[in-house]
Amino acid sequence: MRDKLFIDGTWLAPAKGGSFEVINPATEEVIHHAPAGTQEDIALAVAAARRAFDTGPWPKMSGKERAAILRKISSLILERKEHLARLEVMDNGKPFPEAVWDMEDTAGCFNFYAGLAEEMDAHPEEPIALGDTRFSAKVVQEPIGVAGAIIPWNYPLLMASWKVAPALAAGCTMVLKPSELTPVTALELGAIVEEAGLPAGVLNIVTGLGAEAGKPLSEHPDIDKLAFTGSVPTGAKIMAAAARDIKNVSLELGGKSPFIVFADSDIEKAVEWIMFGIFWNQGQVCSATSRVLVEESLYPALINRLIEEAARIKIGDGLTEGTLLGPLVSKSQYDKVLAAIDRARTDGATVAGGGKRPAGFNTGYFLEPTIITDMAEDSFVWREEIFGPVVCVKSFETEKDAIRLANDSRFGLAAAVMSKDKARTERVARALRAGIVWINCSQPTFTEAPWGGYKQSGIGRELGRWGLQNYLETKQITAFEADEPWGWYLKT
Repeated sequence: MRDKLFIDGTWLAPAKGGSFEVINPATEEVIHHAPAGTQEDIALAVAAARRAFDTGPWPKMSGKERAAILRKISSLILERKEHLARLEVMDNGKPFPEAVWDMEDTAGCFNFYAGLAEEMDAHPEEPIALGDTRFSAKVVQEPIGVAGAIIPWNYPLLMASWKVAPALAAGCTMVLKPSELTPVTALELGAIVEEAGLPAGVLNIVTGLGAEAGKPLSEHPDIDKLAFTGSVPTGAKIMAAAARDIKNVSLELGGKSPFIVFADSDIEKAVEWIMFGIFWNQGQVCSATSRVLVEESLYPALINRLIEEAARIKIGDGLTEGTLLGPLVSKSQYDKVLAAIDRARTDGATVAGGGKRPAGFNTGYFLEPTIITDMAEDSFVWREEIFGPVVCVKSFETEKDAIRLANDSRFGLAAAVMSKDKARTERVARALRAGIVWINCSQPTFTEAPWGGYKQSGIGRELGRWGLQNYLETKQITAFEADEPWGWYLKT
């Protein structure tokens, strides 16, 4: 594991020489001391990115040239996917097969944006038809400049790729600040881009604490664009910091996503998708469908099957074969989730399944998959993001009632609906106020499709061609083509 920062194509010790502990959430053991970057290191990284953008070759390269390096990055990630996956299991806790899946998606993300970089060569400008034929006009798109990216701990390298890959494809340079809980694979990315031949200063990686590295990055005047994935309170702070210099901002924030299950649904399929929608990655997913709404006539049977199946999920260290539910990422997150469950009990809800440390686990931040029922519509556990393996299940009477309950939230990242009636699922999908809606499933994510939310779930979209647009500026170029004078004051 690397103990230096990656700045301007060089591995540097932090300016103040500090480090911080990286803890394996399954064992509570310190597995690494990562370099603690501070404001001084952020300043060096931003200066390097600024030089690389203003005077370096990267923004001036053709899309084809940039694509070749992006594809090399993709190839190197695939070559090392099992090593990278092990590192993520050790600092994040997720099951190893899921971590491998993440590495494959990460490689796919770089490969996808390589293709979009090449497409930019094929369409370098767009002509505009004007009402005055004496003029010609066209639109060109150019890289926005130096981007700052702050990423979360739930998908460490994958979330980095969602920002790094489109930024590089567009011709931007970047300073990347990973979560202090899961910094290990971000530093490995530095070694990968170095080997792939990325010019110095194009991607800089500074690990460190939020107040010491993330805050100065979001406030730095030479950053042209900020991209952040994380909590609403932190997103609000980043947005406020960006306002000082009127920076371009994209934010992917929290969620409390609903999953509506109608009575004609297959109960076994419903239970499987409900569990995947909330227990995958220990429920530490912004889009997790943590509010399940079940039509009254199906509710008793479904809740019984859900409790039975959730109790069968294998809990353990992510490196143990067969594990489906690993530990929560940190003690603070573990304590936060347990406090939310205790508050639900205090508020009169029923913990129908799970809700405690599993038997036989004396160390590690492990929690049983938890099912809560009988909560009030205005209760904390129903309305607030818990970010753990905790699902709230409520019944509804009518389609109208289900839509009202689903939309009654300050969040709007994702939603899901299940029914055998295709007309109904399409109708409900259109009525749900969310940026992502799944029909008869929950959580599948594709690099080609837009990702982002309504309301307090964020601003802008990542992935697909929308992700590339985050890192491009649109410029109008208009020319006067006529031979005659314009005629404002010159006389013929």
